[in-house]
Amino acid sequence: MTLQDTHIAVIGLGYVGLPLAIEYGKKYPVIGFDINKARVSELEAGKDKTLEADLVGMREATTLWQTTKKNGLRFSSNEEDLKAANVFIVTVPTPIDAFNNPDLTPLLKATAMLGKALKKGDIVIYESTVYPGCTEEDCVPVLERISGLKFNSDFFCGYSPERINPGDKENTLTTIKKITSGSTPQIADFVDDLYNSILLNGTHRAPNMKVAECAKAIENAQRDVNISFMNELALICDRVGIDTNDVIEAAGSKWNFRKYRPGLVGGHCISVDPYYLAHKAKAMGYNPEVILSGRRVNNSIAKFIADKTLKLMIQHDQKIKGANVLLLGVTFKENCPDCRNTKVVDICNEMEDFGCLVDIYDPWADPEVVKNEYHHELIPAIDPDKHYQAIVACVAHEQFRNFDFKKYRQQGAIVFDVKAFVPRELVDARL
Repeated sequence: MTLQDTHIAVIGLGYVGLPLAIEYGKKYPVIGFDINKARVSELEAGKDKTLEADLVGMREATTLWQTTKKNGLRFSSNEEDLKAANVFIVTVPTPIDAFNNPDLTPLLKATAMLGKALKKGDIVIYESTVYPGCTEEDCVPVLERISGLKFNSDFFCGYSPERINPGDKENTLTTIKKITSGSTPQIADFVDDLYNSILLNGTHRAPNMKVAECAKAIENAQRDVNISFMNELALICDRVGIDTNDVIEAAGSKWNFRKYRPGLVGGHCISVDPYYLAHKAKAMGYNPEVILSGRRVNNSIAKFIADKTLKLMIQHDQKIKGANVLLLGVTFKENCPDCRNTKVVDICNEMEDFGCLVDIYDPWADPEVVKNEYHHELIPAIDPDKHYQAIVACVAHEQFRNFDFKKYRQQGAIVFDVKAFVPRELVDARL
């Protein structure tokens, strides 16, 4: 297969798949596929609720398809349309279950679907985050069984881990460096050329797919461990009675100190990917103590924030049961609508368990997503006449930087600043 003969299908049109489909649609015939018909209809109308899409580019790519019926991007939820493609790029979610074990259900369902469309010479490239060996050990057998074709003889695979950072408008798909790999040297060449055809900063070609899979896992496990160290520092500093951020600034005066910050660790990568690496390690007979200890520390921070706020309320003679509490922000990071694995709801649940009446306000989050995923209602706006006994600034959205914390402090509210963006004189505690 040559690049000129390439007809791509991108499976999954979320934060990862949609930008990929748009960029490839500028150069190749592309089917953007998603099983969610409402999502396909939204995109066909030129809208994107994730706010990650280059909408101008999307309109250009879809217009190109409509004009030429050759190159360009079209959207579909019809599995029959996949048979027109010869390169399939899988970008479906790879979450964890209630016991923090990898949940490959979406990945294996997508793989089974592709098995029905697979033809001789086709290539399946996975971008979904997995553990080392998953493509060959879990996905390939499904493709072989359903297609009746033989791996590395009739069809081939590649792995190029996603590096999308939701809300980041600088490190975008085309400006980052991508890892690529293939199941044979020739396929590795093809996969590398395919990605280089849309990237500005090139690729790093891994020697095999397992290396590429492992590289993705450790990118986020490393960040998780570093943040857990800062979170543990925050727990220590709270007991000592000093400000964690002052300590970090002081230590940062040394040339080789890296300024990681404490905080809530949610999202689709940092709070999930380490469990994939840990799962593989345990399957190979090794217990990954550092990775899992970091996860335990980071998972404890929401409870610490809630408990610290409650203690401060008691110290200020606030009544806990029936107290009005305002949480500012519910997304897992600032200036982004992504609520996946947010730990803010853990703060809410903890405070509600003590009888607090909690309001959550977030101008970025989709209220329906929060309601369906976490069973909490967002307030549409903050009532200026409502008195709050505590405010927790959870997310540093730009809109919150002008929030009138002074007004609520004067009314006696406790203010906990999770992200250290509120003026120091207006807070009772910072993480």
